[in-house]
Amino acid sequence: MLKDKKKQRKPLPWSRNAKSGNTKSDNTAEVPQLSYSVGAKILAERNAIPAEAYRMHDVKRGLRNNNGTGVIVGLTHIGEVCGYNLDQQGNKIPMEGKLYYRGYDIEDLVNSCLEENRFGFEEISYLLIMGELPSKKELDAFCRILGDYRELPTGFARDMILTAPSKNIMNKLARSVLALYSFDDNPDDISVDNVLRQSFQLMGNFPAIISYAYQAKSSFFDRMSLHLHSPIPELSTSENILRMLRPMGEYTELEAKLLDISMMLHAEHGGGNNSSFTTHLVTSAGTDTYSAIAAAVGSLKGPKHGGANIAVINMMNNIKENVPNLNDRGKLDDYLVKIMKKEAHDRTGLIYGMGHAIYTLSDPRAKILKSMAKKLAESKGLIDDFLLCDYIERHVPRLYAEVHKKEVLMPANVDLYSGFVYDALNIPIDVATPLCATARLSGWCAHRIEELVAGGKLMRPAYNSVQKHLDYTPIAERKSLFF
Repeated sequence: MLKDKKKQRKPLPWSRNAKSGNTKSDNTAEVPQLSYSVGAKILAERNAIPAEAYRMHDVKRGLRNNNGTGVIVGLTHIGEVCGYNLDQQGNKIPMEGKLYYRGYDIEDLVNSCLEENRFGFEEISYLLIMGELPSKKELDAFCRILGDYRELPTGFARDMILTAPSKNIMNKLARSVLALYSFDDNPDDISVDNVLRQSFQLMGNFPAIISYAYQAKSSFFDRMSLHLHSPIPELSTSENILRMLRPMGEYTELEAKLLDISMMLHAEHGGGNNSSFTTHLVTSAGTDTYSAIAAAVGSLKGPKHGGANIAVINMMNNIKENVPNLNDRGKLDDYLVKIMKKEAHDRTGLIYGMGHAIYTLSDPRAKILKSMAKKLAESKGLIDDFLLCDYIERHVPRLYAEVHKKEVLMPANVDLYSGFVYDALNIPIDVATPLCATARLSGWCAHRIEELVAGGKLMRPAYNSVQKHLDYTPIAERKSLFF
């Protein structure tokens, strides 16, 4: 039997691929071609707002005050980020960074797991969502619930992931979260008990989604062999992730424990970070859990938010390519200066992994991860790569002051060492941000529940219009902007 030939699609009137000149529509009328590039220039003019207008209207651009602190838009029990104190004049007083989950110091939470040689991400997730540390029985029951949700719904991996691979795992993750709505018998019920059930289910599902999405992407687009491993309910989240990502499913205890710690450190960072705020914002509209979490995934995908660890990996690779002998500190300094002067790497002038919007003297997450990263480096023969991170942490503030003629507090942030850890664990760069999403999911779900319980009001910030009022112009009298 002969297959029907696919109909050739005509270029749309406004089409990137449309040829210049006129084309015929179905009714044979000539339709002029519009240009995206011309449209972009018009939009740049029509939407530009001068900086002085923001000052005149006292707009808190980026929801930030003039001193760089965040505008207070809500209250939370879940996370607290401490990076500075304020004096009576509102000036920042630097301090060593602290991070609290439900009132507990993250350093105490991580150190307890290290001392007892056990995984801690599941305990952290329970703490964030339920509001208190679990007993041994409660933690075991919670882990069993997550284990029951490790397997995706029947046919989901095939129909939603493998048959429609994406070049970007975060986009596939967001699409998969939205698709899970159709597999839920009660998706729109936003009662706390139902949202709690949905939260646990998503936490169980995420490792398989990101792992299968990566396998589908690498097979379809990168022409690599397809390796699919079923999750094992009894394993921890970090163990399942490493097992499903790797072709043979192998991993060491040190690797799994280090990934577990990294996920503990990324699980929550206060309600003001972009993706957690997105969760609050979308939840305040009364929407379903899947829509709210998909929106948070979209926020985290942004390179200004969750993509920073990828930027660190790319920067480190670029440095090693251009400074083959990392022990030549003079050449290393020279290249770091070139990066800061926008003469090398991506020409942004940024040293990724350095500095933070809140932390001033130190990022507690970086301090914790650094000590574990050194152990990993020693076990894998990557001590030179680790020492490169350490050198950047210690010397970039000095080099920055020399280049820009001013001293700025610039502590290493968590991405400097999480980027190294992911690279040392041979975690594909495509999965770095999805891993962050998997870790942050418990924080997002906690913030969603908090908004449902304590919010109760649709978030609706104000925008002042700076557009002049215009008289209507009949179509026959309008001038063409394109032609």
